[in-house]
Amino acid sequence: MFSGKKGLDGAMRRHGAGDLRRRSFTLYLALLAMGAGMAMGAAQSPAQDLKTAYEEAAAASPVIAQARAQLDADLAGRPLARAALMPHLNAAASGGMNTAYVTGFGATPLSKGYHSDVFSASLTESIFDGQAFTAMKQADSRIRASQAALAFAQQLIALEVTQAYFGVLRAQANERVAKQQMTLLQSIDDQTRTNLKVGTGDIISVQEVQAQLDAANADLVTAKNAVGVARSQLERLTHHPIKTLQDVTTLEAVGPQPDAMEPWVDAAMRNQPLLRQAQETMHVSQRQVQFAKRARWPTLTLNGIGIHAAGTLIPPVTVDQIGASLNVAIPIYEGGRTRASIHQAEAQARASKANIANIRDQIRLDTETAFLDLQSSVAQLQASQQAVTSAQVSMAGTRKGFEIGSRSIIDLLTATTAYATAQRTYYLALYTQLVARTQLKAAAGVLTPADIDAINVLLSSKSAKE
Repeated sequence: MFSGKKGLDGAMRRHGAGDLRRRSFTLYLALLAMGAGMAMGAAQSPAQDLKTAYEEAAAASPVIAQARAQLDADLAGRPLARAALMPHLNAAASGGMNTAYVTGFGATPLSKGYHSDVFSASLTESIFDGQAFTAMKQADSRIRASQAALAFAQQLIALEVTQAYFGVLRAQANERVAKQQMTLLQSIDDQTRTNLKVGTGDIISVQEVQAQLDAANADLVTAKNAVGVARSQLERLTHHPIKTLQDVTTLEAVGPQPDAMEPWVDAAMRNQPLLRQAQETMHVSQRQVQFAKRARWPTLTLNGIGIHAAGTLIPPVTVDQIGASLNVAIPIYEGGRTRASIHQAEAQARASKANIANIRDQIRLDTETAFLDLQSSVAQLQASQQAVTSAQVSMAGTRKGFEIGSRSIIDLLTATTAYATAQRTYYLALYTQLVARTQLKAAAGVLTPADIDAINVLLSSKSAKE
């Protein structure tokens, strides 16, 4: 009777454990489906899209504002340089009382007070000034350099907004995966502890699950913090609070078009605003050499003057005078300033030329890197999609194996962790693909708001995620 009772109790425990195992995996699959639903996102109220974020950032960007203000300043530099060649008209007036005590002019000293007035006007017109002509050319180069700097700032903001926008979405996706992983591991933990109580489990499995649960909790905390950092980065650009962002539902991986590196490098050398800015800055430096050398040139000016003076000591007279003169000024020696200015300008011109060579090398490297990254992102996205599918199949197979007793809890933990890793890799590849498209355009110097619109149409107003 006693041994029969033990057999019956054992059968009941095995039956209960099997039933518990089936119920636990029903819950497991339900949680997994819930996690997949979270990954796809839920329909919510209209969310902010990439285009809106870019427009907010472009309107509030201090980088663009600084570049635009510098352009305004350089535009004012041309009339300032031209002013040296324009007529200069000046007027002056004075009036005062004078007291004179004169001796030796007759038998008795003469003491007298009198009033004097002087009015004058002068006109100076530059006929020839070599430095002034050079200064005007320098002003034109500065304007073109500032225009290129503004274009670069606008492209930079477009790239930074794209990176920050999809950085937020990636961080949110990682948080969803971490929550899903935490929930699934919690269900496994509950199951292992229950199995231990009914006698079908072991303490090692419980401890292993607990260790992975602790690690998953740490991952979740890290993921939540990463979301906060990513949102702050986007808010720094837009200067607006970030709420819900539109996300990508489906995406077909697209590589470089054209799919050859040299056309992109050639386009970068022609269009990259940073290179144009450096080239115009070099022109300013080269013309500064010319400006310094022309300090040795003579200057030719035409001067005209008109004077009206009233009030003298003896006798009271009025003088009206008009005159004109043609003046030539030839610098002879100015303490070595001209020679030093030429040497300084030549050194700055060499530095500007070397800077252009460095920028060319960097642009080529950035363009080639962006081209290869975009090519790689296509393969990475396709591979990660397949990896997620494989991880799902593997987890389902492990579940079946566990149900029939051929696989252990440890195997199930490994499959669950692999699935979470595959999901994270997929989201990384997904958002990297979109950012890589923008990076290549930015490296080539051809990134425009139309490119932002092209990515924006891939977002769904019903796929916002939190």
